Amino acid sequence: MKANELTTEMVPVRGALAPVAFRRSPRAAQISLRIDPAQGGVVITLPPRASRRAGLTLLQTHEAWVAEKLAALPRALPFLPGATVPVNGIGHVIRPMPAGRGGAWIEGSEILVTGGPEFLSRRVSDCLRRLARQRLTALAAEKAKLAAVTPRCVRVKDTRTRWGSCAPDGTLSFCWRLVCAPEFVQDYVVGHEVAHLRHMNHGRQFWTLTEQLTAHRIAASAWLGTHGPALLRIG
Repeated sequence: MKANELTTEMVPVRGALAPVAFRRSPRAAQISLRIDPAQGGVVITLPPRASRRAGLTLLQTHEAWVAEKLAALPRALPFLPGATVPVNGIGHVIRPMPAGRGGAWIEGSEILVTGGPEFLSRRVSDCLRRLARQRLTALAAEKAKLAAVTPRCVRVKDTRTRWGSCAPDGTLSFCWRLVCAPEFVQDYVVGHEVAHLRHMNHGRQFWTLTEQLTAHRIAASAWLGTHGPALLRIG
């Protein structure tokens, strides 16, 4: 297995098969495991010389904890005809238009999707990612102007562990699933990361600037703590 390459297999956990992904990391000092809400499975990170068997041993040691966490995950919300998907926190029904053309777009309280059923999931995903890129980029530009900073660029990614990040070179990255959250949550996450363009820490000055850029710190943090795992199960 190459560094950072993921290999996934189905492993029994308390009598039920669960997807377990093995990732080898040159920076890992010890074997670790975490729950991946997006995939509804487990990720085992291996140091360069650790074996897959050692990773499975760690999983077996914590099997009860893993089984409990997997059972507590919100139900997956795949992109299927008739499914209700939140956009800016408001439910939108996926409505197929097999004879139509143009991909997928939002109209009223619906996500209209053209083409055959084999294209539906990808087109809904593309539509939401496009919307996320437009909205989060605009929010970042607005807040960067207020903070008198300039991001190098804004990227929308399929991240699993962070809603947003700010790289040392000034690149802002956001999880595309944020577009499914209410607007006040998006506002806070973007304000938080823009504040990092000036303060690459979580000190007093950072939080002062964050609260100048967004009024939703407490409410949005609470919302993500409660509903964040469900966001990662969308798509």
